[in-house]
Amino acid sequence: MKRVLVVGAGSAGGNNLMRSLQAGDGTPFLVGCNDNRFVLKKSFAQANYRVPEVSHRGFLAALRTIVRRERIDLVIPTNDAEVLALSAGRKGLGCRTFLPRHAVIRRCQDKYALSAFLRRRGIPAPLTYPIGRAGDIERIFRRFAPGTQLWCRIRRGTGSLGAIPVTSPAQVASWIAYFEEMRGIPKGLFTLSEYLPGRDFCVQCLWKDGRLVLAKMAERLTYLVSGSPSGVSSTPALAKTVFEPRAIRACARAIRALDGSATGVYFVDMKERADGTPCITEINAGRFATITNIHDLPGKHNMAVTFVRLALDEPVAVRGHSDFADGFYLVRSVDTVPEVIHGDELFKRIAYPR
Repeated sequence: MKRVLVVGAGSAGGNNLMRSLQAGDGTPFLVGCNDNRFVLKKSFAQANYRVPEVSHRGFLAALRTIVRRERIDLVIPTNDAEVLALSAGRKGLGCRTFLPRHAVIRRCQDKYALSAFLRRRGIPAPLTYPIGRAGDIERIFRRFAPGTQLWCRIRRGTGSLGAIPVTSPAQVASWIAYFEEMRGIPKGLFTLSEYLPGRDFCVQCLWKDGRLVLAKMAERLTYLVSGSPSGVSSTPALAKTVFEPRAIRACARAIRALDGSATGVYFVDMKERADGTPCITEINAGRFATITNIHDLPGKHNMAVTFVRLALDEPVAVRGHSDFADGFYLVRSVDTVPEVIHGDELFKRIAYPR
């Protein structure tokens, strides 16, 4: 039996990944770890370990101990910090990681650097400028049409932290000052970019040695936000399976541009311009989306299971690379298990008072 270590066990990303692995055939023996003892108590894994924080120098040593004790075949990170740490220490872990190249991971974790990289190669991405200091804000605004709504966000991090639509330099200056003074965000990390008003996509894909093996996508419809000024988040409350060939092609072009020998999992966030052009807003290299269940459970191929097989050099029978299952919805809310439901099932066992 394959033995897999999931870092971040008990978190939404860790547990959703394990749910997908448990739904497939040949379920591996799952070992989980987390630095938070309370979150770890929610882990679905058969064995669990508390480890130091990912930034602690003992983190990798703790993983090596678990790998040796549990005879781990593959370790899978579930957030960006874990991806970066495992990538830097992958050679000494004693098991496989199946991660993209370290330089690719670092580039993708800087949203401004990624956007500039893609635009230089003609790949659709939002026009973006870094804000080095407060005096840059008005000059950047003048590069866009007067009265244009723009998007202000932090160039690193997840969960739409620090993201907001803005229409004036004063709004940007106040927003940045708040985050720097009250939230401890270092200076020089904010950007301004064109606002993308269209549909919001998540494309998840698996690669091995430069070959696109499997790609699936979903559209975010509503969001798990609580008083967020932007009204949107990378975390949807409702999403549905979709297939947009232009979006898949743009993702493939981007990842091949980043690495001609791309390997591992990439999930790509995209939003449409007003004319319907899907633009890449970020690429998360080396980890699954928190909503991975909508990419794993519908369709012929479970992406999480396929990832493990690719990582361990087992045969994978995927014809083409797209696996679109029409009509499925992911429904999520706080303190409930996410459900993937076909549209035909949405109204069964539901009555309306007359």
